[in-house]
Amino acid sequence: MAVRPFVMWPDKRLRTPAAPVAEITDEVRAIWADMVDSMDAMPGMGVGLAAPQIGVMLRLAVVDVTPDRSRRILLANPEVLIASPDVETGTEASPCLPGVDAQITRPKAVAVRFLNAEGMIDRRDFTELEARSVQHQIDHLGGRMYFDNLGRVKRDMLLRKARKAK
Repeated sequence: MAVRPFVMWPDKRLRTPAAPVAEITDEVRAIWADMVDSMDAMPGMGVGLAAPQIGVMLRLAVVDVTPDRSRRILLANPEVLIASPDVETGTEASPCLPGVDAQITRPKAVAVRFLNAEGMIDRRDFTELEARSVQHQIDHLGGRMYFDNLGRVKRDMLLRKARKAK
């Protein structure tokens, strides 16, 4: 479909919770297609994208952590049902705040309920990088950025570094 421009931090849309999706329509499918194209066009091959990152204020996300892009997951209204007590730390970044990244600790596995591309309620278990990406996208849908998971001092340092990188 089309690669859409990313909403850049500190745009207030990145701090605004997205609206729930009532049903899967052709319009939603077209947005997902644009999101997949936009995710694939990210520098360094992004592994997920939330609709607010391209200015669409709906609870839509796409995830694909495979090198060959063979496992596309399209989610509407995703919510974590169960989070593993086991955590791991990994690097996270966002095309909405280029030039910086941070080490973020998240549950290693999550069970997520969402509306799938067929409009059916689905429940899926995600682990490792897929779990990290899904949680990262759910944060975006709630108006949160990955750096909100940092302490205040580290978050402030990251934002100062981002301002200098512009």
